[in-house]
Amino acid sequence: MTTARQALAEAAARFDFSATPRLDAELLLAHALGVPRERLLLTLADHAVPAAFADLVARRARQEPVAYLTGTRAFWTIDLAVGPGALVPRADSETLIEAAVDHFAGTAGPRRVLDLGTGPGTLLLAALAQWPEATGSGVDASPAALDWARRNARALGMEARTTLRHGNWAEGIDARFDLVLANPPYIAAGTALPDEVARHEPASALFAGADGLDDYRRIAPALPRLIAPGGVACVEIGHDQGDSAAALFRAQGLAVALRRDLAGNDRCLSILPPVAGP
Repeated sequence: MTTARQALAEAAARFDFSATPRLDAELLLAHALGVPRERLLLTLADHAVPAAFADLVARRARQEPVAYLTGTRAFWTIDLAVGPGALVPRADSETLIEAAVDHFAGTAGPRRVLDLGTGPGTLLLAALAQWPEATGSGVDASPAALDWARRNARALGMEARTTLRHGNWAEGIDARFDLVLANPPYIAAGTALPDEVARHEPASALFAGADGLDDYRRIAPALPRLIAPGGVACVEIGHDQGDSAAALFRAQGLAVALRRDLAGNDRCLSILPPVAGP
C-alpha cells in the first residue's frame, strides 16, 4: 500500500513543470483528505491516501491550476474561492496591499475603497479585511468573475460592506475614494505563457494590447477624479513596466512612486492625486 509520504513524492515528480511541485502535491493531498495542509504535514504518517487524490494529480499533471482544483487560494489574510472564469490570486499582488498599509500608517485608514477589475474580489476584500470600518466597490467587465466576487464577499461576511457592479473600468463612476486598487491586464499580446495560465485562466484578464499598456491608458485619465485628497491609488504592473506604465499616469499630473515585490521586480505604482492649485 502506498503511504502518504510516497504518494506525495510520486505526485511531485509528475509536476516537473511547476516551480513548487512538492507544495502543489501537499495542497492537493490535504484537499483530498479535507484537512489543512499544516495538519497534513504534522500527521503525515497517520493518513491513508484517498482515491480522489489520483484524479487531482492527473488533472494537475495536465497543468490545471492548483487553485482551480482545490477551489480556494489564500491571499493576504483571507481565503478566496476561485475557479474557471476568475484570475487566480497571486502573492505578488499583495504588494499593493502592503503599499496601501504603508500609505495609511498612523491613520484610521481608508473609509471608501474602489477596486477596478476586481476579479474574484481579491484586492477589494483583502483591503476590507485590513480595515474593518471601510466599505468598498468592485467593478469588473466579466460576469463570471463578479459571481466569484459575490460568493467571496458573502463567505467572508463582507456582503453588506461591498458593492459589486458590471462595468468597464471607471466608466460611470462619479465619486472619490480614499483607496483605489487595480490589477489590470498587462501582458503584451502574443507573449508565451505557461500552459496552466494560457489554457485555463481568462485571456481577458491577462492581455492588454501590443505593449501590455492598453488598460493603463484607459485607467490613467480617470484617476485624478477618483482619488480623494489624502488618498492613494495602488496599481499593479508587469515586472518591467515601472517606467512605461508610470509615464502614462504622470502625464495626467499624478505623482507616482514605484514599489517592487519580494523578488525585486517592478510590481506596484503608488499614485497620489494632483496637488490642488492656489
